[in-house]
Amino acid sequence: QVQLVESGGGLVQAGGSLRLSCAASLRTFSTSTMGWFRQAPGKEREFVAAISSSGVTTYYADSVKGRFTISRDNAKNTVSLQMNSLKPEDTAAYYCNVVRGRSPVGGSWGQGTQVTVSS
Repeated sequence: QVQLVESGGGLVQAGGSLRLSCAASLRTFSTSTMGWFRQAPGKEREFVAAISSSGVTTYYADSVKGRFTISRDNAKNTVSLQMNSLKPEDTAAYYCNVVRGRSPVGGSWGQGTQVTVSS
């Protein structure tokens, strides 16, 4: 079963930047599409971004397109999310997972990392 550890969250002012990281203990990491999700209080978890196993293909939710960039390092089994031009509506707990399309398929979640954007 995959184990996921997210880090890098924090409190930032609107317009600021953060870089999230996810370390995955997954034998098949280098052949898995990985993604980020987020969940704001009182809302369902939603898809944010994903990256193909090779890193060549990336895709994003419309709400973050042009502001967030997903990347990965297959040698270190890590996937990152660079978040720029942050908005208060980006406030949420952020999670990574194995994805298929825009759905999580890893079977479990990490503890997540909290991002809070103040206005």
